[in-house]
Amino acid sequence: MKLWQKAGTSTDQLVENFTVGNDKIFDVLLAKYDILGSIAHVNMLGEVGLMTKDEAQTAIKGLQEILQAVEEGNFVIEDSIEDVHSQVEYLLVQKIGDIGKKIHSGRSRNDQVAVDIKLYLRDQILELKDHVESLFKVLMHQSEKYKNHSLPGYTHLQLAMPSSFGLWFGAYAEALIDDLEMVLASYNIVNKNPLGSGAGYGSTFPLNRSMTTQELGFKTMNYNAVYAQMTRGKAEKSVATALSYLGFTLGKMAMDCCLYMNQNFGFITFPDHLTTGSSIMPHKKNPDVFELIRGKCNRIQALPNEFALLMSNLPSGYHREMQLTKEILFPAIEEMKACITMSILMLENIKIKENVLDDTKYKLLYTVDSVNELVKDGVTFRDAYKIVGEIVNSGTYERPTSKVDDKNAHEGSIYRLCNEEIVREMEKITQKFN
Repeated sequence: MKLWQKAGTSTDQLVENFTVGNDKIFDVLLAKYDILGSIAHVNMLGEVGLMTKDEAQTAIKGLQEILQAVEEGNFVIEDSIEDVHSQVEYLLVQKIGDIGKKIHSGRSRNDQVAVDIKLYLRDQILELKDHVESLFKVLMHQSEKYKNHSLPGYTHLQLAMPSSFGLWFGAYAEALIDDLEMVLASYNIVNKNPLGSGAGYGSTFPLNRSMTTQELGFKTMNYNAVYAQMTRGKAEKSVATALSYLGFTLGKMAMDCCLYMNQNFGFITFPDHLTTGSSIMPHKKNPDVFELIRGKCNRIQALPNEFALLMSNLPSGYHREMQLTKEILFPAIEEMKACITMSILMLENIKIKENVLDDTKYKLLYTVDSVNELVKDGVTFRDAYKIVGEIVNSGTYERPTSKVDDKNAHEGSIYRLCNEEIVREMEKITQKFN
């Protein structure tokens, strides 16, 4: 069954297989949202007189029965049916007869799939937000727990300055705030109703788009019918961009963990059941989880570019390339949620080596502290830098014995993490989703 097929015509099977592609696989994920969109549309049709109130109620009852089948996992798109929209309409006609044939009035599959995708992405974004919050809480907990555990800081992968695990965990927690800003931006872009824009040029029917916008819980609508269709691909790309930000953070954190697990660093370890071994080397404890997170997140960071290449140079109006956005984005969302879940599991079970910086090989981390001590005694910074540099070059440098005064430490240093402030900033972002 094809909603667009005219009597007496048929499509070459190879063409049909190629154009349908993987759509049915991802359309099943949209079934719930297709029905919710149809319920709102039918309710509106009953209000504006394109269906009688009784017809609308009959159709809504039938749609609710199909929705129940979806929620129970009993919904499939039959081999002879092209997509989720056709399957829902087909099932409805089987249930209620010709009344079911009226529900497409004032709609095109173009605005139908657009609203399905936006409703789906809106729910997925909220799920993603919850995952990010959970990871944030783990990172903040570990930052507080290990705030007094020292850690070498590196620039250019060379010893730089003293750091701490509190500072390290807190850095990735704060990174998630900026990432969630991007997730919020994508949520705001997605949370606009395209239903009623038809094939991209509206309808001569007296549709009440404000009504469907309210019923579906959108913040507002895409007002211009042409632009409502132009959001196809753009809305998905905004979510892909948000995912790429999260991928940047998680991929970097995973790389840190791979490095810190290395025996030449030895800063962290994990229980045996969270690592993997070697088929030939009995001693191995491989960071496979973090390596896969790193790899998956690198792929996710490429998503915005993939969307840019897919959608570039397309004129306004619908084009079949837009069908491909689902198979690019939907699996990536699941991958990101899985990466976050695994990051939480690993970080909750991390074991931190104590007194790392007591090893003499890390004494050069304190050269800046030595320079600063001379500056406090009245030496100019450039002269102090030169003095300490000469001592280092002579091989006689020793780390300072005096401790930094924590009371005078600046915000965001290893002595003053500002974790409470970071938590407040995260709360500001999460509240905006409401």
